[in-house]
Amino acid sequence: MVNQPVEKLPVGSLLKANFASGLVVFLVALPLCLGIALASGAPPLSGIISGIVGGIVIGFLSTSNISVSGPAAGLAAIVLESITSLGAFELFLCAGLIAGAIQLALGFLRVGSIAEYIPLAVIEGMLAGIGVIIIINQLPLAFGSDLKLREDGLNVFADLHLGSILVTVVSLIILISWDKIPGLKNIKLLPAALVAVAVGIFMNWIFVTSNSGLAIPNNQLVQLPVPKSWGDMVGLATFPNISGFLDSHVWITGITIAIVASIETLLSIEAADRLDVHRRITDTNRELRAQGVGNMVCSTIGGLPVTSVVVRSSANANAGATHKLSAIIHGVLLLVCVLAIPFVLNLIPLATLAAVLLVVGYKLASPKTIFHFWRKGLYQFIPFAATLVAVVVFDLLEGVGIGLAISIFFVLQGNMKRAYYLSREELAEADEITLDLAEEVSFLNKAAIKKTLKNIRPGSKITINAENSSYIASDVLELIEDFSNVYAKENDIEVVLKGFKSDYHDAERDRHSHVKVGHAASI
Repeated sequence: MVNQPVEKLPVGSLLKANFASGLVVFLVALPLCLGIALASGAPPLSGIISGIVGGIVIGFLSTSNISVSGPAAGLAAIVLESITSLGAFELFLCAGLIAGAIQLALGFLRVGSIAEYIPLAVIEGMLAGIGVIIIINQLPLAFGSDLKLREDGLNVFADLHLGSILVTVVSLIILISWDKIPGLKNIKLLPAALVAVAVGIFMNWIFVTSNSGLAIPNNQLVQLPVPKSWGDMVGLATFPNISGFLDSHVWITGITIAIVASIETLLSIEAADRLDVHRRITDTNRELRAQGVGNMVCSTIGGLPVTSVVVRSSANANAGATHKLSAIIHGVLLLVCVLAIPFVLNLIPLATLAAVLLVVGYKLASPKTIFHFWRKGLYQFIPFAATLVAVVVFDLLEGVGIGLAISIFFVLQGNMKRAYYLSREELAEADEITLDLAEEVSFLNKAAIKKTLKNIRPGSKITINAENSSYIASDVLELIEDFSNVYAKENDIEVVLKGFKSDYHDAERDRHSHVKVGHAASI
């Protein structure tokens, strides 16, 4: 019984073992669902709906026992820009349906390893850029104000509200210091975000009951609809406007969301699998299908796009979750909360949620991450920095595209230079030179090899060693052949060829079964 897999345990035992962790994730997710909806420029209820669907629907379909899905900060910038440009949340929901359908197709096409082809520097640069956007967008709400654009192009804050500022400051102090206070680190049922929300509500209650001018106005509080009947509950859902399927911008948005959500999900799944004490491996193709179904359900009833998210998954693992029932329990608790106590949620100041998102944005774009890539060298830092800046200045898809292009350029440049080029000084000082070829020598290496061979001075000796090479491109073989048979003879250069095979590729066997050389060994 001790070695019995977790999945084989009775449902009662699984519920008992995972209820506490589900409760912890619920407490962590509640302010994040509201805050991300706020950052996305969407109705607050849309974030809760996404949390419910991410917990119940995706939790049921997924094979991951640790991962928790819900609205993601990484998509907030796309959602905000898309809702603004489309002009209606109902039109944006069509993009969510498209994204879900694409993810479902990707899962059936078994492309669950897609994220492994995106350089880490680009992914981290994308997340850092999103973090900067979140911070910029939340600063006005943190000050209880609206960000307005003056005629001279400078952004200024208008109508600052001291009550909101005080709530923001206190919330930030709690969020930053909560886990550092001795004795509180192990109180798992009191996540910092929930404590900040509770304190924010309490502060504003004091302001209101004392008739203080610090009282936060209603338009700076969460505004969820309060159902009074079953009909009202059904009416809470927002449905997509099907005319959006005729808008090309909706389709572009849907494709963008599908790509970004899939990458973020797969990265989060990889992290969640590492957090699993049982080291179970998630079926990434099935996960994409689960996410696709979840996003289609979300968009059908008025929710934000969802992904697997690291923050909630980490909280789930740290709280002792052993089964995906924990994620399902968190979704059920969100559903009960929004149906039973929406009036309590409407007491939450937006300034508190803004503080939560400021911390989220800072973690995504932390100086520690920037310095980490700086220490890795320019080949890592430049794609990271370029992606970050491009995401902020342009948009997420263009930013990632620019970062990918720069990364590919550096890969090609590095491949071209790889161990083949010797400086003029090195060539001038050496009478004997050894050129060791790598395991694979492609046409990209031709320029560097040609430059090296051209700089070999007359009367010297060069050994070209191919003992470790399993493949040499025909372009490079021809270059070495011409050098050995013509240029070396004319310039009195002794060429020794070591380890060359009769062929390196079936398609090139007829053309390169041998290479004739002058005073050198056969290839």
